[in-house]
Amino acid sequence: MKHTLLLCLMVLQLSFAFAQTEAEKFKDEQLHNKDLSEKDLKEQLIKHDFSNLFTNTDNSVVYGFIGDNYQRIRIKFIKVTKDTLSAYTYHIYGKSMVKNNVDEFTGTIKISNILKFKPRQHGCEDEYKYKGYKGEFVLLGNYNFGENTSQNHSGIFKGSFRSDFFINKNNQVRYNDIEDCSDSYTNNQFVGQWIEYKTNLTKRCNWGDFRVPNSGDLDMGAGEFSPADKYLKYGWQSRRDNNEEIENARWWK
Repeated sequence: MKHTLLLCLMVLQLSFAFAQTEAEKFKDEQLHNKDLSEKDLKEQLIKHDFSNLFTNTDNSVVYGFIGDNYQRIRIKFIKVTKDTLSAYTYHIYGKSMVKNNVDEFTGTIKISNILKFKPRQHGCEDEYKYKGYKGEFVLLGNYNFGENTSQNHSGIFKGSFRSDFFINKNNQVRYNDIEDCSDSYTNNQFVGQWIEYKTNLTKRCNWGDFRVPNSGDLDMGAGEFSPADKYLKYGWQSRRDNNEEIENARWWK
């Protein structure tokens, strides 16, 4: 009987694991990250305004893909505002670009957890400039952005996100770039799907600052993001060539 019960529990656990979406699995991994404390500090810290975290990074180093062939997508948050009634909700206005197709979108980010990093050592030489900060933290939550239905090939972006920040000695929220000298450094990781309105076609769609989460064999770079040869034809050639005119273009204007 005990063996049967144990087997049933294992089957249920496996079923749950396979039933999880990529976004749910990503969020679950963050919640069980051993580098983070288990205590949720959301109630203590939600009073802060986190808007600046999502617009801090120059768009030239925000990388993303859509679909199984890792077609390049560029995402730009143009305006982020904290809701006046719900401290957990942020309103987003932005634009996306795939190939030469630019779509605008609006939607929300909703914070579900705020966790603190356990004490850790840093390898960056300029760490002294952050002396006196009160701790490093992680925002976790969900996002849902809808593109304008009148646009071609429009749909919904939805999934989970992680954003890292620290609180300085003046009790101000700052984008966490303390470890930006590290080869694996990244921030503002978004993991989810894009779902087309008309056909319900669903594609993987992930993006992040400096690196792309769950990008498989797309990123072959050591010191910085570098797309693999076989994906260059899917919008990544200008990144490989370091074509500043294309990479630094303000395409959302």
